[in-house]
Amino acid sequence: MLAIDLPRARRLAFGVVLGQAAVTLIAAAAALGLAGRAAAGSALLGGGIATAGSLAMVALVFAGAAVNAQRIAAAFYAGEGVKLAVVVVLFVVVLRTVRVVPLAMLAGFAATYLVYWIALVGALPSMSGTRRRS
Repeated sequence: MLAIDLPRARRLAFGVVLGQAAVTLIAAAAALGLAGRAAAGSALLGGGIATAGSLAMVALVFAGAAVNAQRIAAAFYAGEGVKLAVVVVLFVVVLRTVRVVPLAMLAGFAATYLVYWIALVGALPSMSGTRRRS
């Protein structure tokens, strides 16, 4: 069985959200240079939606005390559900109220998810906070 250092996991999770916010700004700047202000705003909205979803998940998952493995797993499932709901609602709101450049918005959204996957790949092989339990 593996034991995970929850304070380290919390720092990593909030670091991913911060990284997503930074990539959102970079994507918006790139879109500004390549396609103008409308594309930059759209990339900012797309990245912001993904970042908001991740923040909602991380806040929910790490809000309570880790009591046992079942509660931790339940918190992650609930967090993923909340994340999905936040992303869907925000996409609906943005698409109904703002005229966006679809490709720029999707690119900003996708770019933030690269941060998540890069952090996951980087953290798993060397999780020094993970240790074997007998």
